[in-house]
Amino acid sequence: MPTFPILAAEALAPAVTRLEVLAPLVARKWRPGQFVIVRIDDNGERIPLTIVDGSRATGSVVLVVQAVGRSTKAIATLRRGDALADVLGPLGQPTEIAHFGTVACAAGGVGAAELLPVVRALGAAGNRVLTVLGARTRDLLILEAELAGCSDRLAVTTDDGSWGRHGVVTAPLREWLDSRPGLARVFAVGPLPMMRAVSELTRPYGVKTLASLNAIMVDGTGMCGGCRVSVDGRMRFACIDGPEFDAHEVDFDELVRRNRSYVNQERQACERAARTSGGTTAREAAAMTHAG
Repeated sequence: MPTFPILAAEALAPAVTRLEVLAPLVARKWRPGQFVIVRIDDNGERIPLTIVDGSRATGSVVLVVQAVGRSTKAIATLRRGDALADVLGPLGQPTEIAHFGTVACAAGGVGAAELLPVVRALGAAGNRVLTVLGARTRDLLILEAELAGCSDRLAVTTDDGSWGRHGVVTAPLREWLDSRPGLARVFAVGPLPMMRAVSELTRPYGVKTLASLNAIMVDGTGMCGGCRVSVDGRMRFACIDGPEFDAHEVDFDELVRRNRSYVNQERQACERAARTSGGTTAREAAAMTHAG
C-alpha cells in the first residue's frame, strides 16, 4: 500500500500543526479551495484537510491540522520521516478566482490556513484584497505574516484584545463595507458562528458572500451523505458541490445541529484515549470536542 511521507512538521499554535506531505499527484492538480481526505493508517478515520499550498516541483502539499479529536491528535504528532497511509484528492470545487475589484477575506482560527491560498490567488488575479484575521487570543493566531504578505491590507482581531484590535472580525469588515467604493465580494472561512455572523453582516449590503462549510464528512466523494447541507432550500453535498457556498443561502441552524450529531461519541472516544494513554484528562478530552 503506498504511503505519503512527511517532509516537514511545524507547530503553528497550541494544538495546530503544519505538515508538508509528499503527494505528487495531488500537488500537480490542486487549486485553492480544495481539500484532501487523509488517514494515518489502515484503521484510521478519514479526515478532511484543506490544501494550504502545493508544489509541482517538489511534489509536496502543505496541510494544517488542528488536534481536536483522537485522530487529529494522532496526525498532529507526526514528524519528518513518518507517513500518512492515505492522501486522497484534490477534492471539492475550487474557489472561483477572477478580477472582482476590491474583495474582503475573513478568517477565524484555523480558517486562516484555508483562506491563505485563496487570498494569494485573488491578489494574483489583480484584486485589491483586504483581509481580516481573527482568533480568541494571540496564541491562537496563525499565518499572520503569510496573510500580510499577500494582502493589500491586513486587520487582526482577538476576542480578548491580546493582539491587534479588541473584538471580532465583523468590526473591520463593517468599516470596509461602508467604504467607497465598497466591496465586490466577501470570502469567509472559520467556525460556523463566525461565518454566520459575516453572512448576516453582508446580507443588507447585497454583497455576494462565500462561506467554506466545515460539515461532517466521511468519504469526500458524495457517497455517504454525511456532509449534506441545505442551500437555498435544496440539499447539497459540501464535498462535491462545495465546500464553498453562497453564505446568504446556507441554513446555518441546520448545519450547526448536524455538526453536533456525534458530540457524545467524540467525547467517549477522547475519554477512552485518555484512559489508555494517561495523557489527557477526561475533562480536557470532552472540551476538545467543542473546540472551534
